[in-house]
Amino acid sequence: MEIKYKNTTIRITPGVYEPCEDSFLLADAALAEIKDTDCVLEVGCGSGIISAVINANTKASIIGIDISPDAVKCTKENGIEVIRGDLLNCLKGKFNVIVFNPPYLPTREFEKEEGWMNAALDGGHDGRQVIYRFLANAENYLANNGKILMLVSSVTGIEEIKSRMSSLDFSVKELSGERFMFEQLKIIVATKL
Repeated sequence: MEIKYKNTTIRITPGVYEPCEDSFLLADAALAEIKDTDCVLEVGCGSGIISAVINANTKASIIGIDISPDAVKCTKENGIEVIRGDLLNCLKGKFNVIVFNPPYLPTREFEKEEGWMNAALDGGHDGRQVIYRFLANAENYLANNGKILMLVSSVTGIEEIKSRMSSLDFSVKELSGERFMFEQLKIIVATKL
């Protein structure tokens, strides 16, 4: 399957999260926030759609990271530099912007997917498990005045996530949002104070 978006064409391979409204909303927000001189990391890059849009429309340097070998292979095939790892644990260096479309759906045991696709969808019992794990170390990978661009959902608890970011000394603001079926999706920008 091929997807075309914002001067970008990518192929989606089997076993990889197919970009949906959340991916496009975050890609648009990233284009509005990223400067050409930025060094950007996309965490949980999946197919590489957001990285590919940034790469095609800015001069920023971009690298992706994903835990799924299927996603890493797909992202590479779409022309984006990518490494395999769990969130930030295998990285060195600092980034001006970290972009993250996390698994945010509250997931009960019987709702879990088979194989690597579960890593893209399973946000834990409250939808915030992966987000909180990411936030615990994110500041160590941000350059001075670095920021996180993260997509969050009303089913996950937007205020709870903003509160956690604030407690970690981030300045937090909402950029944009859209309502889709049963949820409100929002882009949050968190800048290290």
